[in-house]
Amino acid sequence: MALFGNAHTINPATAQQDYAKLLGQGEQVHAAFLLIRDTILFTDRRLILVDKQGITGKKTEYHSVPYRSITHFAVETAGTFDLDAELKIWISGTPTPLQKTFTKGVDIYEVQAILTQFVAR
Repeated sequence: MALFGNAHTINPATAQQDYAKLLGQGEQVHAAFLLIRDTILFTDRRLILVDKQGITGKKTEYHSVPYRSITHFAVETAGTFDLDAELKIWISGTPTPLQKTFTKGVDIYEVQAILTQFVAR
């Protein structure tokens, strides 16, 4: 469960500038979401998960997932008492899905639609 309700979309152009060092030549950010301290970037080539770690958040893990590696995914919408929505992504060769929690500031259906656009190619 998320601690704060500050999850929101990030302007793709802003994310393109902020994360330029992670992007390959010509790679474009199409959508980006901030989840508390973590960020999810949807580029034209892959999904990038930016995981801030530790108390200060200075340590960061960058997880790159080519869309072709995603075998399937699921979204779980928020409920009456559970206000968070979840995204689960299964990667080939890995039995346990990657999980990200979204608070009410992000439309989980929009996230699902973006992921569908890139995975279904």
